[in-house]
Amino acid sequence: MVKAEQQATETPLTLGQWIGFFSMAIGVFMAVLDIQIVASSIQKIQAGLSATKDEIAWVQTSYLIAEVIVIPLSGWLGRVFSTRYLYVISAGGFTLASLLCAFAWNLPSMIVFRCLQGFLGGAMIPLTFTVIFILFPPRLQATMSIVLGLIVTMAPTVGPILGGYLTETYSWELLFLINIVPGIIVCFVVWRYLDIDKPDWTLLQKIDFIGIALIAVFLGSMQFVLEEGASKQWFEDPLIVALTIVAVVSGIAMLIWELKTPHPIIDLYAFRHVNFAIGCGYSFVLGVGLYTIIYLTPIYLSSVKGLNSLQIGYYLMVVGLFQLLSAFISGPLEKKIDLRWMLCLGLSLFALGSWMNGELTVESGYWEFFWPQAIRGSAIMLCFLPINTLALGRLPVDEVKNASGLYNLMRNLGGAIGLAVANTQMIYLTKAHYATLRESVTATRYQAQQMLEGLTESMAQLNLPNPDLIAIKQLTGLALREAEVMTFNNLFQIIAVLFAASLLAAPFLKKVDGEKIASH
Repeated sequence: MVKAEQQATETPLTLGQWIGFFSMAIGVFMAVLDIQIVASSIQKIQAGLSATKDEIAWVQTSYLIAEVIVIPLSGWLGRVFSTRYLYVISAGGFTLASLLCAFAWNLPSMIVFRCLQGFLGGAMIPLTFTVIFILFPPRLQATMSIVLGLIVTMAPTVGPILGGYLTETYSWELLFLINIVPGIIVCFVVWRYLDIDKPDWTLLQKIDFIGIALIAVFLGSMQFVLEEGASKQWFEDPLIVALTIVAVVSGIAMLIWELKTPHPIIDLYAFRHVNFAIGCGYSFVLGVGLYTIIYLTPIYLSSVKGLNSLQIGYYLMVVGLFQLLSAFISGPLEKKIDLRWMLCLGLSLFALGSWMNGELTVESGYWEFFWPQAIRGSAIMLCFLPINTLALGRLPVDEVKNASGLYNLMRNLGGAIGLAVANTQMIYLTKAHYATLRESVTATRYQAQQMLEGLTESMAQLNLPNPDLIAIKQLTGLALREAEVMTFNNLFQIIAVLFAASLLAAPFLKKVDGEKIASH
């Protein structure tokens, strides 16, 4: 009877509102796609911008850092400007930034434009999820959350293969130009059909400018130190020392300010809830795994296997495909078993897939990559859905909106820090493994002598000048390639250990009732 009365009093959605919502979903798809679409083409972009292997990481890192900054601001900005105004500004700015990325003339300009993309694109994602709870009646909210989740999970599937195809068939600039027409259409449709709330300009009097500034300084300084520390010999460089001090001081100041100010941009008091604190930790770990592996794999396939962008796309699409398929299992499973067990299953599978990826050799082909990626892809939704509910499901309703921004912030922050640390370790581990191999490959070593003689003879048969020198260079190249393989194996194994170790926190989580799933 109550359900019948609720449905009778519901105001049915107009066709325009449905069209407007799905236009917002297309915008979210574009924003998520632009994280992944460059993954399989990173080497071509590197060549086009004349960047080094460690510098090109900023093409992804800058996007993620910008998202990190805007996500906690999106809820407040949405209340100030209204959903319609903010979304159109964000989608329009994202489209313009995409156009600028296509015409980037060097690495610094690309980094600036990618920051704009991430900052504006990042606001679209939480806004769209918020609209579900404003626009749709309660009986449709859970269903639309799943629909939007499925749309989002399609992006990792389409991104790498689409990026590889466009780069190989045309050029890497087209990766960004494809956003222009859909972006313009999304802006027009959302403006035309989705007027669901009004601006609240009085909130401008309460904006936490100091908090925003401290967050930007802290994250920017920390990211630069992590990214550039290895190449600048860490604390031997005065700039690294200075920015480390800035990061520490601004980080401490941010914590103190956000705890004391009456209108904080980030509500740190949410961490007093055990489930939320642990959930944010898991969100951080998931960000490390998701973004770091999608960055490492294309570099390995390009530098070790010598694959082009399209071939790399075929490898990477496996994760997204299995992530999409697992969504149909994870949704119903979420309502049938204890979410803590579901989370443990997801973390264990992700650790297993990462560890299997850490047993690569130079001869490893498509199928050696297929099963580890299939297992990881299947694990993503098994991790994401329970973490979301466990973290937010026990919070008071009035705290969920602010806490949600902080929760999402941790995932993207994990991705940004994971990329920077992986890039640093890649340099160190490759040097260490190469030094070890170099010590083993000596003139007194029988196997090394035999290989060198064989290479020299092959060069001599080709009538090449200085066959001895060419043979030594080839042997050096082989040793460096093996060092790279060992490095990537170590990095995959470190991620596996991180996910396995995170299981230790699971017993401290408190159970969340199934009825609360739909409400968040």
